[in-house]
Amino acid sequence: MHLAPPTPATPFMSGADYRDSLRRYKPTVYVDGQRIESVADARSLQPGINALAYTYDAARDAAVAPLMTALQASRGRTVPRMLHVNESAGDLLNKLEAVRLLCQETGCAQRYLAHDALNALAQVSARIDDARGSTEHRARFEAYLQHAQDNDLSLGIAMTDAKGDRSKRPHEQANPDTYVHVVERSAKGIVISGTKAIVTGAPYMHELLVMPCRNMGQEDADFAVCCAVPVDAAGITIVARPAGRPGEKLEHGAALFSRRYGQSTGVVIFDKVLVPWERVFYAGEWEHSGTLTYSYATHHRHSCIGARAGFGDLLIGAGALMCEANGFDPGEKSTLRDPMVELIKITEGFYACGVAASVYATRDPHYGNFMPEPVFANIGKLLLATQIYDMHRLAHEVSGGLIVALPGPDEDHNPATAATLAEVLRANPAVPYDKRIEVARFIEDLTASYQGGWYSVISLHGGGSPAAMKQEIWRNYPVGSKVELVERLLERGVLQANDADGARAITSNRQPGRCCDTGCTVPGQAVMVALPQQRKG
Repeated sequence: MHLAPPTPATPFMSGADYRDSLRRYKPTVYVDGQRIESVADARSLQPGINALAYTYDAARDAAVAPLMTALQASRGRTVPRMLHVNESAGDLLNKLEAVRLLCQETGCAQRYLAHDALNALAQVSARIDDARGSTEHRARFEAYLQHAQDNDLSLGIAMTDAKGDRSKRPHEQANPDTYVHVVERSAKGIVISGTKAIVTGAPYMHELLVMPCRNMGQEDADFAVCCAVPVDAAGITIVARPAGRPGEKLEHGAALFSRRYGQSTGVVIFDKVLVPWERVFYAGEWEHSGTLTYSYATHHRHSCIGARAGFGDLLIGAGALMCEANGFDPGEKSTLRDPMVELIKITEGFYACGVAASVYATRDPHYGNFMPEPVFANIGKLLLATQIYDMHRLAHEVSGGLIVALPGPDEDHNPATAATLAEVLRANPAVPYDKRIEVARFIEDLTASYQGGWYSVISLHGGGSPAAMKQEIWRNYPVGSKVELVERLLERGVLQANDADGARAITSNRQPGRCCDTGCTVPGQAVMVALPQQRKG
């Protein structure tokens, strides 16, 4: 039986406390075909554990703690930002900036997925209760939220099912275990079986939040299940890939970034796992599954904007350093300045969409938390998803082919060649050879390695594919308001309905006025936290 980590004596766990807490769990984990006896001590998982440990230490760092923590007014308690339910549009701005800062250090902080899931779960729990005239689901959620916050947990989001035949709905699958589903109900709780295929950080989380990955129909009711389980609950097996960059001689510096920070993803197999009722947020309420997936996707795409902006900051800094190491000043050489500005434009362009999604956030009518504006959130995520490849290309353009043409790290220690290479491969006299190749290998690690490919794919498909985001943009964008604008300018009046239902499809989506006397700001809402040293400082 697993032991939950104790409530820390100080408000939050440190990174070291987090590592120790993992030793209280005994999950069944396999990596590269080998059973992992101690997740906290497995070398193959250290880059991922390092990334999460950094989020814990950041919350205790006086310089950034105002951003990494939040006041949960409903409880009167300061909580980790990554476990906070947004109480204002300002909270969304702070979360966006917090994620960017965390990902500047780690590449992908991973823990922010818990924030997105908890906010979505708050909304759907309240929605179910409002539909039923009850308080049961809110109470279960709020008890779990308190449990997660008080124990400073890391939560893995088990959302994406294996799916099986994509052309068929869950209840039509030849193998029902391609989706997680309820197989039994009793006075104790529910029993679930099935498979979640892409669970970020699965091996080194404390608990898993199981959520549906799609809108369900009535016949899919058994697959409409949302609950929380400890990572080491009986019946759970995690089959994961290593975190970071596997197969490298890490001690020699081949993977300067991903030997320190990375991410494991796991396939999580549930085999008749018992979930007590107090950890079941819903089971069978198929009509609310679409609300949960939509809400989570909107919150998560907003967070992804901050995450990839942090990654963009790494590329911008590395690109500028590489220009310097090669003997050039981008400010004086347009062939380097232009791609650098393009890289800046891409990064700050999609980040600006995240800021707009925060500013125009709306209050959920059921729970009362704040939701990013969906058009800006989806546009920002679509931009980063499709331009991640341009970001890599621009970093390559300003860096030159040396980033993949350098001799391997072992040559740095070869007495027969090291001295010669240090002389002939030096460029800027002010930058020593070892500093030049260090930056080159850093860029190679981020953009032209296994890890670089991972960043591309996770940016493209993480949080939904581009097709899903385009669908949400079209569904939410007020095309009707634009059509009516042009019709008025043409002085022909607005055309009448042209279908049997008395509605024009093209004008069905209209936008109410966004601006107000207070300048689009709710009176009294929290503003973005100002830190002593701002991100761009």
